[in-house]
Parts: sequence; C-alpha cells; structure tokens
Amino acid sequence: MSAALILSDAFDADSLRRLAKGCRNAKQGRRLLAIAAVYDGMNRADAAKVGGMDRQTLRDWVLRFNEQGTDGLVDIKATGAPMRLSPEQLEEFVAIVETGPDPEKDGVSVWRSQDLVRVIQERFGVSYKERGVRDLLRRMGYVRISGRPQHPEQKPEVIDAFKKTSPQPLAAHVGHLPKNKPIEIWWQDEARLGQKNGLARLWAKKGTRPRLPADQRYKNAYLFGAICPARGVGAGLMMPFANTQAMQMHLEEVSRTVARGAHAVVLMDRAGWHTTSRLNVPKNITILLLPSKSPELNPVENIWQYLRGTFLSNRVFEDYAAILDAGCQAWKSLSANPTIIHSIGMRKWAQCRFSHGTAIIRY
Repeated sequence: MSAALILSDAFDADSLRRLAKGCRNAKQGRRLLAIAAVYDGMNRADAAKVGGMDRQTLRDWVLRFNEQGTDGLVDIKATGAPMRLSPEQLEEFVAIVETGPDPEKDGVSVWRSQDLVRVIQERFGVSYKERGVRDLLRRMGYVRISGRPQHPEQKPEVIDAFKKTSPQPLAAHVGHLPKNKPIEIWWQDEARLGQKNGLARLWAKKGTRPRLPADQRYKNAYLFGAICPARGVGAGLMMPFANTQAMQMHLEEVSRTVARGAHAVVLMDRAGWHTTSRLNVPKNITILLLPSKSPELNPVENIWQYLRGTFLSNRVFEDYAAILDAGCQAWKSLSANPTIIHSIGMRKWAQCRFSHGTAIIRY
C-alpha cells in the first residue's frame, strides 16, 4: 500500500483551481489541477491523470508544493555542468581561439575540436571531449562559419582611410555635373564561371556524406556584373574573355540601365581592363577605383558568393553553351529580386548624403 498524500493546510481545492485558471504556465496549471483533485479526495491514480502524469510524479510534485507552495510547481531550468575553466583560463582560451593555430607548431591551419581538446589539456590540465569543446565555444558565442577572403598584402589602414574619405573622391569626380543632378552609386566586378565548378554546403542527414558532381574540364566564361543597391537593379553580361572589349560592352550595358537623367559613379577594382585609357566611358558614368588588394570593399564579391551558393555550385556544365545559359539564368534570378541586391549590396560606410557644391550625392 502506498502512503497517503499529505497536503499543506495553506490551500484548498477551490483556491488552486482559481490559480490554475489565471496561470500562464501550462505545466504549472496542470499540476495545480491535479493537486486540487487530491484536495477533493480523488485517489492518486485518477488525480495524476488529471495532470497528465503518473502517480510517482504526482507525489514528487506534492512534496515540492508542500515545501515551496505554488512556486514549487514551476520547472527549474537546468544550468548545465559547471564551468571547468576559471575566468582567467577562459580569457586565455578565447585569445587562443581568436589568434588561431601556428601551422608549424600546432600542425593545422584551422582549429578543429580535437585540436582544442589537446590545447586545453596541455595548457590548463583540464580534460574535455570534442562535444564539450563545441558546447563551450557556443556558450561563448562562437559558431563555425566560412571566413572572408583577404589579400595577404592588404593594408588595413588604406581601407579605413578610403571608407572615411569616400565623399571627397566622389565629389572630385562629379564636381563638373549640374547642381542637384541625381547620382547613382554602382559597384562592378567580374567572375569566372566554368566546368571546373565549386561545391557548396547542403543539408543532409547526420552521418552521411553526399556525393556531388565535380567536373574536371576547363571550359569557362566570364560574368560581368554591376549593381546599384539603392535602386535594387543590376546590369550583367556573359562574355568569353575578361578584357578591354568585354569591359567596354559592360559599361555600355550599365549606361543603359542608369536611371534617365541620372549620373552613375561606378566603383571597381584596378584590373587592367578597368584602368586602360582605351576605354570609352559613357557620358553618364564616372569610374572610381577602389584601393588595391581590397576585394572586401566591393559588395559584388558577395553577390558572386550568393550566385554560386544558390544557383551555380554542385552542377556539371556539359559545354560552353551550358555555362553561358547557367550564368545568364543566375543573373536574371538575381535581377528579379531587388531585395537581395539591396540586402547584399548596401554598405554603411557608403551610405552618405553630402553636398560638394555642384551636386548632391545620395546613396
């Protein structure tokens, strides 16, 4: 025979049902109703069914109710295992993660879970499993993501200076234009698309390793692309080569896409076909060159990542015509979604409004 449930004298069935009626915590409300049934004299098995639990669970909740009152019927959130690294050790561990491994000393160029298990054991004498290290990193706000490319000879101070002083070169390039003439800010770049295609991440069942097509042939073409994030429009051309002639045709395509009566400032890198004097730049376009070795300044680089990851990766192109068709379809899909162009292309440092005496620049 199980022992009878002894309830606190501080409550009764009616008071608990009133509390359950106004309770916002569904689980706590069910427990209140189950204990109210016990107050009414219902047997433990039937009272447990009222709360959607078994008899033993009801007994455990009654004990907490007697000790803590109605607050004892709320679930206690698990705090997890205690931190095994001290605050000072955690600070040092963060520095290790941020700095990255030394390939010659650590034998790897990117930290993996098993590498950090070894580092924690050697540095702090604390034993972790790989899953524990991943949980520790997540608790500190880290996720595993792909890094952005950076030129090895890049000079950060040059990039910072360009961002801070960008209105000045813009003003210098368009100072000859009539006052209050609309100015559009465009970004331009080109990407090689070919049979030797990349592989993008995809969703798959845990423990599986999906096989993806990987062509080893070398036919390719070039997608010339330019975007105006403020308007959410783009101008693209598929070309067989990246040279001055292709660049000339692309500038003319951009010129036709610029809003009527407006002038476009097109920012681009310093490729040879961008800087040659043989280019006949349309009258409604001004070219502004970005600093050398600074691809991350150009949001079209992120447009290429989006197109490859969404439309072009994990595919085999049978011939040159298939490459051209895939590139055109990818750019048409992008152009049909101005929100994507705006979201990927906008840059805070380039969102400026200023007067340079003869024109107002808006972006």
